[in-house]
Amino acid sequence: MKENDIRFARLLLIVNGAVPLVLLGWDALHHQLGANPVKFALLTTGMMGLTFLLLTLLVTPLRKISGWNWIIFSRRTLGLYAFFYTCLHFLIFFGLDRSLNVSSTLTEMVKRKYLIIGSTGLLVMVPLAVTSTNAMIKRLGGKRWRALHRLAYVAAIAGVIHYYLQAKADVRQPLGFAAVLTVLLGYRVLEYWRQRKPGPVAAADRGLRTLFGHSRDPTGNQSAKLSAESRN
Repeated sequence: MKENDIRFARLLLIVNGAVPLVLLGWDALHHQLGANPVKFALLTTGMMGLTFLLLTLLVTPLRKISGWNWIIFSRRTLGLYAFFYTCLHFLIFFGLDRSLNVSSTLTEMVKRKYLIIGSTGLLVMVPLAVTSTNAMIKRLGGKRWRALHRLAYVAAIAGVIHYYLQAKADVRQPLGFAAVLTVLLGYRVLEYWRQRKPGPVAAADRGLRTLFGHSRDPTGNQSAKLSAESRN
């Protein structure tokens, strides 16, 4: 895929990622958020945060299965949108539902364990967002960066559990998210064991990955995009 096409795709992704926020703001401005606007805003931002997080985890399997290596560019944008909507989800809860009252917020979190689980998911996303730049990838090194960004799995699991536990009666949507996450994590487990399997096929596969996915730059550091981003 040409560089100009990737730039256009990136711009398209950025614009589309902002659409839910714009629609939410428009509906809020015109008082169209239903009988409980805060609850609606919480549900919308929470679902968008979890959706973008699962889309982030989808990139690697889709790239490996389809051979579309160019889609790796989308993971950073999707991850940052996941962090943004999750932060907004918490800020709406803290600012509108709890009226910026720290004591009330902490009391509510103690009473409702799913709030602690959701907050844990948000906290582990903070270092992921902070280290999402190419400069941080080079600074940490590919191996440490990949290890750190496996926290995305923890964040996704926490998000799904948080969504499921707060659902009152209809748990179909949380279970749908749980099913998608199970598939995405299951793929990674199978891929991990496939790479560990001894034999000439696995050895050849590792050799190709070393040749094309772990090239080193003149300073001896791993290539930022191919060796770090493409394998998480």
